[in-house]
Amino acid sequence: MPELPEVEVSRLGIAPHIEGRKITKVSIHQPQLRWPVSEQVYSLAGKEIESVTRRAKYLLLHTDEGAVILHLGMSGHLRVVDIKEPLKKHDHVVFEFDNGLSLRLNDSRRFGACLWQELDTMHTVFAKLGPEPLTEEFDASWLYAKSRNKKQPIKQFIMDNHVVVGVGNIYANESLFKAGIHPKREAGKVSLARYQKLTPIIKETLAAAIEQGGTTLKDFAQSDGKPGYFAQQLLVYGRKGQACVSCDTELKEIRLGGRSTVYCTQCQK
Repeated sequence: MPELPEVEVSRLGIAPHIEGRKITKVSIHQPQLRWPVSEQVYSLAGKEIESVTRRAKYLLLHTDEGAVILHLGMSGHLRVVDIKEPLKKHDHVVFEFDNGLSLRLNDSRRFGACLWQELDTMHTVFAKLGPEPLTEEFDASWLYAKSRNKKQPIKQFIMDNHVVVGVGNIYANESLFKAGIHPKREAGKVSLARYQKLTPIIKETLAAAIEQGGTTLKDFAQSDGKPGYFAQQLLVYGRKGQACVSCDTELKEIRLGGRSTVYCTQCQK
């Protein structure tokens, strides 16, 4: 599933091609994604995309009447291609623009979404989301307060979108390793001092991933059109059985919440 950095890079990739452009045609080739495609999306021809923003893993295409909300689900991606390029299998939603380009939502598993948010309102999908991790609202005091009396493992706690959005599996593994915190430690038993160490590490880890992903932006207007998971130097994720980069201990893997969790038994306590 695309995580926050991948979605942010998608935003950076599509925005220059569609911001300030007028939609000339909307084609819905599969109306049933995770939820039915919102009716308002069908009648957006003639509307201008004023800006493209992100909230959690949702992208918002803003017009003067409201915003299209796009979610990539587990397998979706966005492509910016020439209008004349033939559709690919699973190109479910297509927006054509006055510059001869089209934005296509491709989603083989149909777990993505194409919804509508009226102007000056908040869609229900945003109602219970925690703060964005790269904002001042997300800090150690917030995490510490939210964690009190929580018996939930710290890894699952920081992956909870009600606590903070966008700290997916890869980045939770990496952040906890850098902070020296065992992924199974109860969130409520992590001290304020350790949260003060962990919080900036989460921010730095996500920011570094977004920066690295920026090197893939040139791919958005090519035939494939998607950045996917960009190359990163990962310290623990996907390295089960390999040596810890800090102490050479063999990295262990367990399952937490059904997700692969790799950690160092010596460096993380």
